[in-house]
Amino acid sequence: MSPAHWQAVWSRRGPLAWLLWPVSLVYAALGALRRALYRAGVLTVHRLPVPVVVVGNVVVGGAGKTPTVIALVRHLQAAGWRPGVVSRGYGREGDGVLAVEDGTPASACGDEPALIHRSTRVPVFVAAQRVDAARALLAAHPQVNLLLCDDGLQHLALGRDLSIAVFDERGSGNGWQLPAGLLREPWPPARGDRFAPDLLLHQQRDDVTGASLEVPPGMPVFDARRRLANHALGPQGQQLPLAELTQQPLTAVAGIARPEVFFDMLRERGLPLQRAIPMADHAQAQDYAALDLPPGATVVCTEKDAVKLFDQLPPGVQAWAVPLELTPEPAFWTALDTLLAQRRARR
Repeated sequence: MSPAHWQAVWSRRGPLAWLLWPVSLVYAALGALRRALYRAGVLTVHRLPVPVVVVGNVVVGGAGKTPTVIALVRHLQAAGWRPGVVSRGYGREGDGVLAVEDGTPASACGDEPALIHRSTRVPVFVAAQRVDAARALLAAHPQVNLLLCDDGLQHLALGRDLSIAVFDERGSGNGWQLPAGLLREPWPPARGDRFAPDLLLHQQRDDVTGASLEVPPGMPVFDARRRLANHALGPQGQQLPLAELTQQPLTAVAGIARPEVFFDMLRERGLPLQRAIPMADHAQAQDYAALDLPPGATVVCTEKDAVKLFDQLPPGVQAWAVPLELTPEPAFWTALDTLLAQRRARR
């Protein structure tokens, strides 16, 4: 089934979800055992000499963690921190420690770390074990005094000072864990769970009213709005007003968890999509090279696609990446700064 079909299955407790429900109980039991082993100290939680802020999804696929990480980096820099970012680098070739540099191809580091580095210019390291990436980053960049862990809620080996769970308009879906539902872990978390998120950021599009979300008592929850920027970015970083793309037929490409969301947002901004090409999340560079893009075509894509697509453009094809802007409510930043100050004092 396509990703869109799975999203439909996970949105309600229909026949296929019920069929998969026994498997989800096994998944849940294994996850509970793993968390219990970390709580008991059988599995080691590695603490680092700088604060660690973890950002991740409780639901599978495309809830907005990478835009959140980018927004956090910019806010923390403005607040006087010197952040770095660590990630697994999902979809990359190899699993060793790698520093993401300007010329590092997305195939070597993963598309999301490549995007984070290009957008923020902060040190970004990837490794299969995030604690290895974190130690290498701090050794190479001793000025870094805070680490952001991208997509790390379920990675319990790296000790955390603060964690942020990101939800989108899907909420928690049908409330079941994989593969019968959206959830990677139980939601809402059990009372007293030491791995429960400290902050919850519920992201929604300007024009969409999403599903309600059950929030544990006492957990701070904040809203954030997602919208496309008013400009697009070209391969050399040039900017083009988005309105100038409304006068020509376009081919849209999206290799993200939910491509149809990006296509809908483009149409809502008045962009005429002659073709809309959904691709697998974390599609490889060769998949973009194989696209049938005739000379003279104008392509629009996400920034995540651009780190691979821009290097694969055939002659005569123009391509523009449309950034996604995330605007959390001001109270989110206040709560974040307060909690970080408290954690820093404890250290």
